[in-house]
Amino acid sequence: MKPLVQLLHFGYHQAMSCIFPVAIFGTLALSNVVQVPFIPRYDAILLVLLGVQYLMYRSGLETLDEIKVICLFHLIGLALELYKVNMGSWSYPEPAYMKLFGVPLYSGFMYASVASFMCQVWRRLRMDMTGWPGFLPSMLLGGAIYLNFFTHHFIADFRWWLTGLVLIVFWKTRIIYRVRSTTYRMPLTLAFILVGFFIWLAENISTFFNAWKYPDQHQAWRLVSFSKISSWFLLVIISVIIVAQLKYVKANRTANRS
Repeated sequence: MKPLVQLLHFGYHQAMSCIFPVAIFGTLALSNVVQVPFIPRYDAILLVLLGVQYLMYRSGLETLDEIKVICLFHLIGLALELYKVNMGSWSYPEPAYMKLFGVPLYSGFMYASVASFMCQVWRRLRMDMTGWPGFLPSMLLGGAIYLNFFTHHFIADFRWWLTGLVLIVFWKTRIIYRVRSTTYRMPLTLAFILVGFFIWLAENISTFFNAWKYPDQHQAWRLVSFSKISSWFLLVIISVIIVAQLKYVKANRTANRS
């Protein structure tokens, strides 16, 4: 009986942590069949997501610190979107007023939703980590991964070398999470893979509802390439590194004040 209770509690906290990602997919699906008068679809999505963030903050589902992290990821994601769209990796074919160099401003929220999930699940499951490699190795690796998303258009793609480095740098790192009074542990690299896979599934849902299109999806929708899982795997690593470092910085400040 206890394993079932634990599973239900774990599932509840996971579901609550996914409120913002679910809001994004729900908005994409609804806006694909319901057109708001006088407002382009991409602009309507942006307004809805801004409203969801406001309501989550006002209701206490998200803290001010978490909002700051989400804004940071929105900017990181928007910068990547601007580059990738103008390199022809994918496109946003529908018109919009709130569009910057062909990229609708709502697109950054798709990256920010990963940060929202990370922040929420960290707080709800009272997460911590053991064997964290430290600020310099983790930030250098995260920076190299992010840079590779830009440079592989001009030089060799180092994603598999970077993946190998991830396995080495985070080999001893374990996530500690708590469900009720029981503490569990999981290898961090396994968490990277699982989250990357589920984001790939979400990406298939997003492209199906015309959130964006890859070049091979313009004639008809097709499954997103499995190679994208590796991209999301690496992007999740950047998310975890930034969230973890910010959590440690805050914890150290709180300790110093006390």
